[in-house]
Amino acid sequence: MSNTDFVLALEDLTVSFDGFKAVDALTLYIDKNELRVVIGPNGAGKTTVLDLICGKTKSSSGSIKFKNQELTMLSEHEIVRAGVGRKFQTPSIYENLSVYQNLELSYPVGRSVWGSLTFKRTAAVSEQVNKIAAEVLLTEQLHMEAALLSHGQKQWLEIGMLLMQDPELLMLDEPVAGMSVKERDQTAELLKRICQNRSVLVIEHDMEFVKKIAHKVTVLHQGKILAEGSMEHIQADEKVIEVYLGH
Repeated sequence: MSNTDFVLALEDLTVSFDGFKAVDALTLYIDKNELRVVIGPNGAGKTTVLDLICGKTKSSSGSIKFKNQELTMLSEHEIVRAGVGRKFQTPSIYENLSVYQNLELSYPVGRSVWGSLTFKRTAAVSEQVNKIAAEVLLTEQLHMEAALLSHGQKQWLEIGMLLMQDPELLMLDEPVAGMSVKERDQTAELLKRICQNRSVLVIEHDMEFVKKIAHKVTVLHQGKILAEGSMEHIQADEKVIEVYLGH
C-alpha cells in the first residue's frame, strides 16, 4: 500500500461476525483537520468502524492506516499512544472527582502506577487543564464535583479528557444524544473549534446537528458506503432517501 497524505485511510476493510459482514470492503479517507460525520440506519456498521479503528475489534481483512502507520497490528493501548482518541456513548468520567482532577488524570505523562501516585502538579499540566477546560466550556466548573455536572457537561468533560492527550484523530459516537437544544448548539461550536488542529470523526443520528458541523458526510448502509459528500448532496441523493424513508 502506498503512502498517503490522509490522516486516516481505511482500505478494503471487512469484518464478519458469524458470516455476517458488519463492514464490507469499506474504503474511507479522512483529511487533516477534517470533521467527518458518518450516518446510516441502525445496523449499518457505524460503531463497528470506530471499534475497528481503535482496535477494540479486529478486521477480517483490509488496512487501517493512521498517518501511514498500519493500525490493524497494534493493541488498543498502542493505538491511543499513536494519537487516536475515542469517546464512547456512555461517559466514563470519575464522578467523585472534580472536573480539574478528571482532566489532570488524563494528562499523558508518566502514567505508570507509581507515576500517578507521585505525580506532581506541574505548571505544564495546570496550563493544559485550564486551556482544555476553556475549550470544552467548563472553566466555571473546574472545582465542581463531576457528579454534579449536567448530562451535556459530562459529555464535554469526557471530550476534554481525550483532548488532554492531544490526539490527532478524535472519534465521537453520538456526542449529542440526550442533550438540550442549547447544549447541542454549544457542542457544534465546540467541535468546530477542536477540528482546527485535529481530525474529528463523528457518528450521529441528529441531522440538524450534522448539518451544523460536517465538512463531509459518509452514509453507511449494510457495511458499505452508500453515498458521500456535502450534507446538501447527501440529502438530495435518491438512494439515501430510499434507505432512510424505507426504515
